[in-house]
Amino acid sequence: CALGRRRGGGGGGGGGGEGAPGDPAAALEDNLARIRENHERALREAKETLQKLPEEIQRDILLEKEKVAQDQLRDRALLGGLPDVDFLPPIGVENREPSDPSVREKRAKIKEMMKHAWNNYKRYAWGLNELKPLSKEGHSSSLFGNIKGATIVDALDTLFIMGMKNEFQEAKSWIEKNLDFNVVRGYISAQYQTGIIFRKKAVELGVKLLPAFHTPSGIPWALLNIKSGIGRNWPWASGGSSILAEFGTLHLEFMHLSHLSGNPIFAEKVMNIRTVLNKLEKPGGLYPNYLNPSSGQWGQHHVSIGGLGDSFYEYLLKAWLMSDKTDVEAKKMYFDAIQAIETHLVRKSSGGLTYIAEWKGGLLEHKMGHLTCFAGGMFALGADGAPEVLAQHYLELGAEIARTCHESYNRTFVKLGPEAFRFDGGVEAIATRQNEKYYILRPEVIETYMYMWRLTHDLKYRKWAWEAVEALENHCKVNGGYSGLRDVYFVHESYDDVQQSFFLAETLKYLYLIFSDDDLIPLEHWIFNTEAHLLPVLHTDKKEVEVKEK
Repeated sequence: CALGRRRGGGGGGGGGGEGAPGDPAAALEDNLARIRENHERALREAKETLQKLPEEIQRDILLEKEKVAQDQLRDRALLGGLPDVDFLPPIGVENREPSDPSVREKRAKIKEMMKHAWNNYKRYAWGLNELKPLSKEGHSSSLFGNIKGATIVDALDTLFIMGMKNEFQEAKSWIEKNLDFNVVRGYISAQYQTGIIFRKKAVELGVKLLPAFHTPSGIPWALLNIKSGIGRNWPWASGGSSILAEFGTLHLEFMHLSHLSGNPIFAEKVMNIRTVLNKLEKPGGLYPNYLNPSSGQWGQHHVSIGGLGDSFYEYLLKAWLMSDKTDVEAKKMYFDAIQAIETHLVRKSSGGLTYIAEWKGGLLEHKMGHLTCFAGGMFALGADGAPEVLAQHYLELGAEIARTCHESYNRTFVKLGPEAFRFDGGVEAIATRQNEKYYILRPEVIETYMYMWRLTHDLKYRKWAWEAVEALENHCKVNGGYSGLRDVYFVHESYDDVQQSFFLAETLKYLYLIFSDDDLIPLEHWIFNTEAHLLPVLHTDKKEVEVKEK
């Protein structure tokens, strides 16, 4: 084959070599030279192989087999040869107006906010990642690498849920024509909600991401060059480690990619992550934030339910829920983990506020990040699956976390919470360090309000959500969109000039759902991934599962 390719690339139908065109002797000599070259190359490769350790040879064979499988899967995706998947009309995407006029008015206001954010992005930053609303130009942080259009992908299902049909069509058209394969979650969500076949693109991208798992342990790299297939980790991560919240936050999407592609390779990759984790000893039952992908061992013993750790725990719970509660391994891992969290990290301040501290080598840091505030909703969402004696306890724990996070908002000048707040030195739920006083339009507190509202219908969650709406309008809204703030305690706004894509994907979506009826995106049929994109519960025939287990 290699010889054939050389001939094909040699160009032209005239002979070759130094002889005259059609000269048999010259052609023979040319062929012999090529055969000698191939023979020498084969000898060199064989010699190199013999110098490798047996496990290296075995790994190379496995990698080559996997590459062939990936190429076949990619070709199937490109040729449209994916298996048929039953597409049922999505449940709960019909958008009825709330019957209460006051609630209806509030929800309409949130839709206006989405229009303001979207229209300004479209006007000043269309096709770029994010908007700089004061500068009125596009913004691209290093977080996105070389990709473009992050806001369009992130906003897609929010536009759909809010019934913004023209804007949705604009987004859909741009994605189909322009998006380079770098964002998978929004595609899958759009596929399930609307029947639009973004499936081929999602599977193609999934294939491109598989080389990230080419590590000795199977724990993926954090960063991947999609063109070369070469991966690496963040240079600041402990000992070249992968990050718990990153490799732990692939399960839902990769399980759906196997469902959509008919190929188990995606599910196998994320299930192997679980296998590695279950073999490791966990300090106090806790999962450290760093895991070395080469050794398969923990890095620095730092545990956080906020940044670096947060969505790993969320995905254990949601893997169980998304499986129609058949993934009992995920359920056990989740409840074991939150029992350890409650034992070692959950504390109550002298003022009666429940918070989740961070753990560094056995020492507690009495700090709670805005990111950690998602946990209130997580505890409440999982309460129904807890042992009966603990169900009410976890619902109440969720409510206590929601109250603490509301206090972190209420104790600022702008009524929006800081990036992190502390419980030491006589302060409670207040940021004491300048580099923790900013607010970047984050959704986690609103997310917990949404779950608590859906699960309890306590009116205070709508009240708190509306306080956040008013604060966003009073302090973050500018002529060109919405901006984050540098200091939530400062009387005069100091803008960071970034309209984050997650503001449209998450913050506004959760606010809209709080003021919608429960039958818009019902929780028994839908799972929100960690960016608030929607994935359906993969309902199974429970009786059939029970028979198989027996």
